[in-house]
Amino acid sequence: MNRSQLAAPELAAVEISGISRGAFIMRGAVAAGAVYGAGAVSPFVRQALAQEGGGDAEILNFALTLEYLEATYYERALKQVKGLSADTKKLATEIRDNEMAHVEGLMVAIKDLGGTPVKAPKVDFAGAYASEKSFLKLAVTLEDTGVSAYNGAAPGIESKDILAAAGGIVQVEARHAALVRLARGQTPSPEAFDRALEAEQVLEAVKPFVKS
Repeated sequence: MNRSQLAAPELAAVEISGISRGAFIMRGAVAAGAVYGAGAVSPFVRQALAQEGGGDAEILNFALTLEYLEATYYERALKQVKGLSADTKKLATEIRDNEMAHVEGLMVAIKDLGGTPVKAPKVDFAGAYASEKSFLKLAVTLEDTGVSAYNGAAPGIESKDILAAAGGIVQVEARHAALVRLARGQTPSPEAFDRALEAEQVLEAVKPFVKS
């Protein structure tokens, strides 16, 4: 499959390096989104997290990896994208601050569970910072991917308190996606339901993209 056939070729350019299980799953989730679109991320994440049954701390470390990815994306954009409009700069700042707050909250929750928060992976967003247009394009794709990733992880959470906290985060992520769409002049909610594929289809499709 070449890049012209991908559902989200901008995701295929995102590189995530790390040795943690969360970083590995995140690479697979991004690959799934690149191949089939954000709706394919949920079944991939659900199956990947279920393979070893690491419990709530493992799921939260995956979520933490996702939040690192998003927080870094906006933090770098504010420094590297030239000519950001005042409105886009304000939006990027607000989302960055939200993502950083998610990082801090998840780290506390992981420690409360007796776990150790993973370190931030190394990431490369390729040409996303070339212009405001390219920045916003990948931003909405990342937010859609994040929402789908949380949806995929949620069924494996055992603690009702942790599930409620994750639900609070994913709602904010969905608002981010809507706001970025509006900034691009698009409808904030293009579909009534996220499209989903069978996990086996997604896993087969992303195998060439995921490196251990």
